[in-house]
Amino acid sequence: MPISETLQKKAEEIIFRYPEDKRASALIPLLFEVQRELGWITPESEKWVADTLGVTQVRVREVITFYSMMRAEPAGKYIIQFCQNISCCLMGGEQLQHQIEKKLGIHPGETTSDGMFTLKCVECLGGCSWGPMMLVNEDQYFRLTPERVEQVIEGLRSGNPPKPDHPTPLLGNVAGEKSK
Repeated sequence: MPISETLQKKAEEIIFRYPEDKRASALIPLLFEVQRELGWITPESEKWVADTLGVTQVRVREVITFYSMMRAEPAGKYIIQFCQNISCCLMGGEQLQHQIEKKLGIHPGETTSDGMFTLKCVECLGGCSWGPMMLVNEDQYFRLTPERVEQVIEGLRSGNPPKPDHPTPLLGNVAGEKSK
């Protein structure tokens, strides 16, 4: 799969932000850009990133395999990352995870047969006070309930996803709620 002109231009913009002798610092942003365009980081794009930044392909692979949000395999259109940390579990997250599995007919690490959803269970997503929570691609959904999970999945299926939540950490609430 050849690298598009758009991706090459985006790579130049990303690399330009870094001093000449620190080009390797662009590795993570560049990998995210590759993944955004291709849906995953292919072996060919992995080599292209290494060549572009002047690092080894092993170094690129190390970064890809270290970060759970980077994909070295094809995934669904929507990647649901569900928090399985203690805070979310204590607030009912485990039951909601099972609801998602049943609704989609898949287990963590699997993709639906239509290629629409991939489910991943991850450790802390950083929203402990707003749990249970999940991340769908780059959108956050907090204080999940069985109804909200249903609403999110059905909205994604229909092409009309509900508005994601945006925390306001300094205020300790979720947008739209008044601080107490």
